[in-house]
Amino acid sequence: MNFSIRIQEYKIFFYRLLLVYLFYTLARVLFFIYNADFLGVDQVYDFLNICYRGLAFDTTAILYVNALFIVLSVFPFFINTKKGYQKVVFWVYFVTNFIAYATNFVDFVYYKFTYTRLTTAGLETVENEQNKVGLFFTFLGDYWHVFLLFFICAYIWVKLYKRKSLYEMSYSNLWTYGISSILIFGIIGVLVVGGIRGDFKHSTRPITLVDASRHVKKVSHADMVLNTPFSIIRTINKNYFKKSNDIPESVIKEAFNPIKYYPREVTEKPNVVVLIIESFAREYIGSFNKHKNIPNYEGYTPFVDSLAQHSLIFPNGFANGRKSIHAMSSILAGVPSFKVAFTSSPYSNQETQSMVSTFKEMGYDTSFFHGAPNGSMGFLGYSNILGFDRYYGMNEYDNDEDFDGLWGIWDKPFFQYMNSELSKKKEPFMATLISLSSHSPYKVPKEYKGKFPKGNRPIHKCVGYTDEALKEFFEAASKEDWYDNTIFVITADHCNQTHFKEYEKMVNWYAVPILFYSPNGKYKGENLDLAQQIDIYPTLMDMVGYNKPFRSWGRSLVSDTIQKPYAMTSNGTTFHFQSDSLIYVMDENRKRVGFYQPDDYGLTNKLKGEPTQKMKQVELKAKGFVQDYMNRIIDRKLNTIDE
Repeated sequence: MNFSIRIQEYKIFFYRLLLVYLFYTLARVLFFIYNADFLGVDQVYDFLNICYRGLAFDTTAILYVNALFIVLSVFPFFINTKKGYQKVVFWVYFVTNFIAYATNFVDFVYYKFTYTRLTTAGLETVENEQNKVGLFFTFLGDYWHVFLLFFICAYIWVKLYKRKSLYEMSYSNLWTYGISSILIFGIIGVLVVGGIRGDFKHSTRPITLVDASRHVKKVSHADMVLNTPFSIIRTINKNYFKKSNDIPESVIKEAFNPIKYYPREVTEKPNVVVLIIESFAREYIGSFNKHKNIPNYEGYTPFVDSLAQHSLIFPNGFANGRKSIHAMSSILAGVPSFKVAFTSSPYSNQETQSMVSTFKEMGYDTSFFHGAPNGSMGFLGYSNILGFDRYYGMNEYDNDEDFDGLWGIWDKPFFQYMNSELSKKKEPFMATLISLSSHSPYKVPKEYKGKFPKGNRPIHKCVGYTDEALKEFFEAASKEDWYDNTIFVITADHCNQTHFKEYEKMVNWYAVPILFYSPNGKYKGENLDLAQQIDIYPTLMDMVGYNKPFRSWGRSLVSDTIQKPYAMTSNGTTFHFQSDSLIYVMDENRKRVGFYQPDDYGLTNKLKGEPTQKMKQVELKAKGFVQDYMNRIIDRKLNTIDE
């Protein structure tokens, strides 16, 4: 056929782009189905509004991913309709789109572990794993339904693409063809730029992850507004750390007193053992839920519950991050992680005053234990930065018979290995262990199958197994000479699978146990004040009598009566600052999202009206925390040398 304007080509081009929108919308629906318990979308109107608001973010991602396809489709190459050329277009279209589209399916599962869309920062965990092939096939087996859904969608997508075929054309007037094509290409180019930015206003910056919170009722809805390709694209080469000086130093000093000093006298320095248990969420531990009034509550940690009766526990404790590597810096160095891990930032390799450096200064032997292959999760690299004397991993354990087949050494034998190694050390010593058996794919050794309560989630039996591993560790350690003069800390790196509605609320996504146990009975009781991972470092410095100033945004949980309890968490796009009177939420640019009652853990009922004086004070504290956090990291002042 003989034409001068490419009407048929433009129709097919827009049809193919429309298919991308269709399947992105389908991915959003599937994301909701897989994560409905966490997203809290209760009304049809809210669901439709989220899907509508998500179109802007879909547009940005789609136009980025399809940039080459768009150029190949609308630029006048004069051979655009030929079969060979269209085969090239076909492969460019599907290779780029399928790679991007698949990341949405990753978040069907991954979101349950991180409570945020996958970003470039989230890829750091995979980069540090040596057994990537084994992990892939394990996840393939556990989440086969997600892979199946992806291939079904891909198959339907290809079939729909081929339903509208482009037949070969010849054009009678090449001048008309060329000029009209270039004009339309220019118009489409303008539309693409506007679509990528989010609108056409010159004064508006391109939309980012933060903008997903602008038009939703609940903060958690923003994650459904987003799509994963957008989250990854918008975080490429982004420097999250930014300095500011908006909040007076006097506010920061009064609220957090970043340089601590606890003049306690301790004659015989105690050993310290910090046990960071993989995914050991507060939800699973009965002794930490006595005051929660959760209907039909059931716990899975009989040993930790028995230990809690003789310990100092904090049932309102929170993690300061979403991943294991976040917990390592939060607990050991008092440096939390929010949108990205501090440990993977350009600023991580700096002199950092930490639990490790202060203990070494006091003459302690320091060691780090993790039963995975050395280097897994980035622990080896960061432990070197902190300056541990010894790292004990799967290499040092040197017995593959106890390998779980995926992550590393089962908890029971590795805990016993730690006890054996500690018993060889000269006192005083400080040791940290991060466990690994209570982890996806949620398996226990074959000899223990059926021994532990199955519970309501796959992780529950693993929690039971690790709880028994802790019991056997304490039984063995209690026979050693060093045991009686030791302070034990039990906490979790982050949370995991939830069952009870109370723990599906956004703030409780970070609810972890914090427990201090001393066999001599020195620290006992239950404290319902807010506590967080970054409080563990100053608390231990207070307990062991470190009598010099040190840097910490946390507080001693045993003697600090000046600094008021608070907890800071982040889902990657918003900060949540908890105080005893309010919860304050702000976006990553430190702009107010809203105020909530202190028990509104779902962040569902934003307080209305003009902020009161108390609200403004809480807001200043929250912003002051982030300001001091950013400035100290950027200025490399994570120590007290320059104070």
